[in-house]
Amino acid sequence: MAYGIKLEVWGDFAAFNRPEMKVERVSYDVMTPSAARGILEAIYWKPEMRWIVDEIHVLRPIAFTHIRRNEISSKIPISGPRGVKKAMKNGSGVIEIDVMDVRQQRADMVLRDVHYGISAHIEVLDPGSEKSPEAKHLDIFKRRASRGQYYHHPYLGVREFPASFRLVEEIQSAPEELQGEHDLGYLLHDIEYIEHDEGTIIESHGGKRLQATPRFFRATMKNGIIQVPPLSQSRA
Repeated sequence: MAYGIKLEVWGDFAAFNRPEMKVERVSYDVMTPSAARGILEAIYWKPEMRWIVDEIHVLRPIAFTHIRRNEISSKIPISGPRGVKKAMKNGSGVIEIDVMDVRQQRADMVLRDVHYGISAHIEVLDPGSEKSPEAKHLDIFKRRASRGQYYHHPYLGVREFPASFRLVEEIQSAPEELQGEHDLGYLLHDIEYIEHDEGTIIESHGGKRLQATPRFFRATMKNGIIQVPPLSQSRA
């Protein structure tokens, strides 16, 4: 049985960046399912469960704005004579980066004055381990969300854009401007980790070699609502 929740989130700015834009940052028109999942996990998550996003509701007209942000072109190395691993092994060391030498200014196209509704349910990875585990996780999430509690502050795509949230019984209707059907093109669904020997490999805790594979789906917004298909039906 799928146990579901409804959450509304909003903020001054949001950036759900398109992966095909390598230099300048350009946001999708709407929140991606992976960003919605990240907000839910910021409030409550356990290793034995996962969040499945069913619907994304767009509750304010889509509006963009341009900003400039400072970024850095390099990062502190993991290995090497001034790397993090050596400092951890020795118990001391100089781990730093001179921001003035590597700072770059980038132009971003971001969303402004956003308000979304998230409809999602919990899937337990080992449902036979205990009685009614979905209900247990659901109750904990609802209690935390109603109190405004979280593990880390939820954000709208990037950490610079914090999200406010509230638990609701029903998500409000979309404004008149978003009524009707709108084709949003291909939208990033999530990143799937597949066991593989080549490509971009990430070592998992279980010792398996996993390849990060982005998955996309053709998003259609009907009266402000985007139905999110299962990840298995998305395209790489």
